[in-house]
Amino acid sequence: MRRQLLDPIGTSSVPQVVRRLCGVQAQVASSAELAVRVRRTSSRRGEVARALAEGRLIKTWAMRGTLHLLTPEEGGAFLSLLAAGRSWERPSWERYFGMTNKHWDVLRPAVREALDGKLLTRDELIAAVVAQRGLTHIGEALRSGWGTLLKPLAWQGDLCFGPNRGTRVTFMRPQAASSRWAGVLAPDEAAPIVIVAYFAAYGPATIENFRNWLSGGRVSARQIRTWFSALGARLAEIEVDGERRYILAEHVDELSAARPGKTVRLLPGFHQYSRQAGWIAPIVVAGGSVKGTWELDGNEVRVGWFKQAGTPPRTQLKAEVERLASILDRDLRVEVGLL
Repeated sequence: MRRQLLDPIGTSSVPQVVRRLCGVQAQVASSAELAVRVRRTSSRRGEVARALAEGRLIKTWAMRGTLHLLTPEEGGAFLSLLAAGRSWERPSWERYFGMTNKHWDVLRPAVREALDGKLLTRDELIAAVVAQRGLTHIGEALRSGWGTLLKPLAWQGDLCFGPNRGTRVTFMRPQAASSRWAGVLAPDEAAPIVIVAYFAAYGPATIENFRNWLSGGRVSARQIRTWFSALGARLAEIEVDGERRYILAEHVDELSAARPGKTVRLLPGFHQYSRQAGWIAPIVVAGGSVKGTWELDGNEVRVGWFKQAGTPPRTQLKAEVERLASILDRDLRVEVGLL
């Protein structure tokens, strides 16, 4: 909870929060903003959008192929490891999309040229791409809201999201989105940056935890282990409930001195604590564990407390709802039920 800026809540800036969390999922803009604001003692509505507009953040497809907010200084390191998996070169991509290496060799420069000094909607970008010889067949796939064919370009630093044009998304080059953009590093250079950042926020964890968080299996286990080996003594092995896990060596004493807490936090959907398989409900975290879910219905916060989690801490829940009310600038009341 402390490493993830949840207990205590502090004064970190918006980019500092995003950096500590190794990115914030941004499929839903309101959830992304709330994920940042619940970690700050003082915040304002629209501050994430301002950070994007000012180039202090970028928005792009990143971990597990999902939309994330990243800092431009470190974002290229995360993208580098995703690109290292070369998932688009698998035979399944050719079978499904008709994309060979030769097609990718045409697509990448076509996209970079189309976005050179420009901000384009999806339709405008597609029009520029399908005008290239050999790429007319991918127009329909490019129109998919999932952005599957565009994700490898994002991972290689060829594009990121720009400000919406009305209700339509736009794309631009990362270096145009932020003067702070540091580029996409070589994978072996990026790996220690990313691994250290991950374990600073999410350790103790296993190598498989890291692999699933990063790519959902798109990067080989062998490659991941090679990157881990290069870190040497920077990581320490510890035992958690009979399982060997890693933590940054510099954090071992801090972890040993930590004591269980009872802090209750209401966290938005698409959160780091959410489990896999698309479980995106807003969650209640108490004492560092997920103990329930919540939803906002008008001015009522409906908490669904898991029966196996014991008696709901109603006083702490009420206090956290009052904090949420101050963030959202509206009167809220809480109703607690069991799930």
